[in-house]
Amino acid sequence: MSSQPLVFHPTPSAVKTVKAEKWPVDEIVALLDLPFTELLFRAQQVHREHFNPTEVELATLLSIKTGGCSEDCGYCPQSSKYDTGVEAQKILPLDTVLKAAKEAKAHGANRFCMGAAWREPKDRDMEKVEEMVREVKALGLETCCTLGMLSEDQVEKLKGAGLDYYNHNLDTAPEFYNNIISTREYQDRLDTLERVRNAGIKVCCGGIVGMGESRRQRAGLIAQIANLDPYPESVPVNNLVQVEGTPLHGVEPIDPLEFVRTIAVARITMPKARVRLSAGRREMGEAIQALCFVAGANSIFYGEKLLTTGNPDIDADRALLDKLGMKAKGTAVDAHYEVASS
Repeated sequence: MSSQPLVFHPTPSAVKTVKAEKWPVDEIVALLDLPFTELLFRAQQVHREHFNPTEVELATLLSIKTGGCSEDCGYCPQSSKYDTGVEAQKILPLDTVLKAAKEAKAHGANRFCMGAAWREPKDRDMEKVEEMVREVKALGLETCCTLGMLSEDQVEKLKGAGLDYYNHNLDTAPEFYNNIISTREYQDRLDTLERVRNAGIKVCCGGIVGMGESRRQRAGLIAQIANLDPYPESVPVNNLVQVEGTPLHGVEPIDPLEFVRTIAVARITMPKARVRLSAGRREMGEAIQALCFVAGANSIFYGEKLLTTGNPDIDADRALLDKLGMKAKGTAVDAHYEVASS
């Protein structure tokens, strides 16, 4: 068998799919409206132009401070305003976080994300988080935090600690936002993202689908993210996990193929971003996850728990990747592939 690397060559039409100008909502709706096979074909072309299609990034998420949040996000079981059975807890000790990070690395994770249920962190919290970032980074993992809104000073402190990514999702389209949350303005989210970008920290920004929004409103969310300048390096796409006690419990779920369409359009509009399958994978099943990888997803949250909701266990994810012939980013098999330059 030849030891020559497999080279994935983009076709000329793949280059035409990506536009340098801003993405109007109407154009994104037109993409979502394409016949399913045509949409996936276009997304796969774009994906192969920029990434090895057999590679997936593994990111592990740990809740370092759970529950008791003052926000009223309609999807969130950590809000103090809803009775969901999630009890407020203090920030985890450093040793507990480092133990989780070491286990994540041992299981093949590339990135370790730390999430806290705050509207915004206090200064006394920041000192602890900064230490976590420094120590996790020293293990050789990429670091990411999601802590709510940040001031310029707080962003600079995280930058000084060596934070690689900051996650701050836009959640949904501006016109649907007030249906989901009333305690924070859309502009507040954009302001935090701008501070993070200006400090030189990479941006992780996505949203949640399946909250009762229309296809056009999903297009509006993608437009908001894709039109950030530059667009995020990492784009998590969450499928709503309904939790009893939250206002969105009982909403009509999104059609699984519509979710795949959303992934495909995220790939086309943000060709160089890591598009991550985030919350809701356990409910999707293997076939839909496989279609999402075809559509251009190349990152997953890896581990049994995402903050407070369930996730496929590690053995199940390994088995799925084996079935699909896919490997984790950074594994030795990576050396056998190369992406052709355009």
